[in-house]
Amino acid sequence: MTVLPVRTIPDPVLRTAASPVPPGADVRALVADMIETMHAVGGVGPAAPQVGVGLRVFVFDVAGVAGHVVNPVLETAGQALREPGEGCLSVPGLRYHPARAAEAVVRGTDVDGNPVEHRGTGLLARCLQHETDHLDGILYVDRLDGEERREARRR
Repeated sequence: MTVLPVRTIPDPVLRTAASPVPPGADVRALVADMIETMHAVGGVGPAAPQVGVGLRVFVFDVAGVAGHVVNPVLETAGQALREPGEGCLSVPGLRYHPARAAEAVVRGTDVDGNPVEHRGTGLLARCLQHETDHLDGILYVDRLDGEERREARRR
């Protein structure tokens, strides 16, 4: 396994929608490297674009719930909450409070093509939403509004 370099803004890969993983494609090594990278840098969930790969894959490890999703489809429910201090490996040094749905579920497949579903509330829900955003070329600072948005743009 390899620790991959994490891309940071303004790298264009972070603003580009990732491509679906084709059926039968082998992404085992990518997922293993992403997990290794996540643990090495102290993150809770990088998406493939954050390590320079434009594929719809992310990994996560939040409060003892760990996994990966290939070609995730996100659904959200519940009230939008502004939890304290969301950050991002690709936007180092900044922490803000974007509105995120209280509940989230992602459905996709694992590296073997088997269906997977991950449901979460709290930090896990925020992580699932945050990582899916990365696959669409959206950074968490894009979800800010008002003074936080202005401050993030200045910084």
